[in-house]
Amino acid sequence: MFVSRSMTRKVITVGPQVNIFEAQELMAQNQIRHLPVVDESGRLLGIVTDRDIRSALPYKFFKKPPGKEEKKNFAQLKINEIMTRKPITISPSHTIQDALLIIQDSKVGALPVVDEDRKLKGIISVRDLLRAFTNVLGIGEPGTLLCILVEEKVGQLKKIVDAITEENISFGSVLVARYWEKDKRAVFPYLLTQNVAHVKEKLTNMGFTLLDPMEWYLDQLPKNE
Repeated sequence: MFVSRSMTRKVITVGPQVNIFEAQELMAQNQIRHLPVVDESGRLLGIVTDRDIRSALPYKFFKKPPGKEEKKNFAQLKINEIMTRKPITISPSHTIQDALLIIQDSKVGALPVVDEDRKLKGIISVRDLLRAFTNVLGIGEPGTLLCILVEEKVGQLKKIVDAITEENISFGSVLVARYWEKDKRAVFPYLLTQNVAHVKEKLTNMGFTLLDPMEWYLDQLPKNE
């Protein structure tokens, strides 16, 4: 799935000369945490976040409203003085997998989406990615997640899919993950039914090991000594 299909198109933006309190109010009104900064032609100049604003204002401003004189002094502070210039961006033609990896590596909460001329086309956030992956994986529909331990060799996934399909059960998605034991994989089929007792028994009789998905995750967390 492409970024253009998952991004937020109606982006709230500001100009570089907006003051810090105007930007803060705009974020609060629209319940957002990122404001792209653009010029008159819509070209991206930078981005400002709620963290940028918190860092630029005294801590006491967040405990109680500032006095008129105090606010007047900081109202001179413009967004272009605290924004991140040349922020990390992504193209509309990139995939949501690309966006996820960039966000993970760069540790940002959102990516402005720009064209070749750096014209702002949208923004894609962690929230947008969660929604997109929910749709892609089919987990928005009621169902059951299984975790099946398999040997890492050709044909194992086909056996599982065939066995489940024979029971007239539909798939929401199938994920394959690395396992902490050598030559093993964990297969996660999301089945669009909650009646899975029979198929679990069938897979067990076929020689597969079934794990609790949550236990599979917890087993990989550091254990207290």
